[in-house]
Amino acid sequence: MHKSLFAALVLAAAVSGSAMAQAPAQAPAATPAKPAVTAPMTAPAATMPAKPVATLIDINSASLTDLQTLKGVGTARAEAIVKGRPFKGKDELLARKIVPESVYNDIKDGIVARQKN
Repeated sequence: MHKSLFAALVLAAAVSGSAMAQAPAQAPAATPAKPAVTAPMTAPAATMPAKPVATLIDINSASLTDLQTLKGVGTARAEAIVKGRPFKGKDELLARKIVPESVYNDIKDGIVARQKN
């Protein structure tokens, strides 16, 4: 019985081998291609929403409440700023020791000292 099983396998292999010789070879199964790395799509500048412009707080005219929104400025410092007005420049907060250097460094980009005309 083993001989007949072996013979059947050999015959099957021969038939499939001859079929392979006659049929065009198929390409191996394609593997999914990796997506090309591209830059993220961006809309033209004209259609991009503008970033909100940070509103600078004018230390010469801001209310106590507005001044207290600044990092490190509480009631006492806000009152000291109002009392020290007018300022020629925002750096006077540091020069006059109204705020310490660490607080000034945190708020300097969010404040301005506008002059009245």
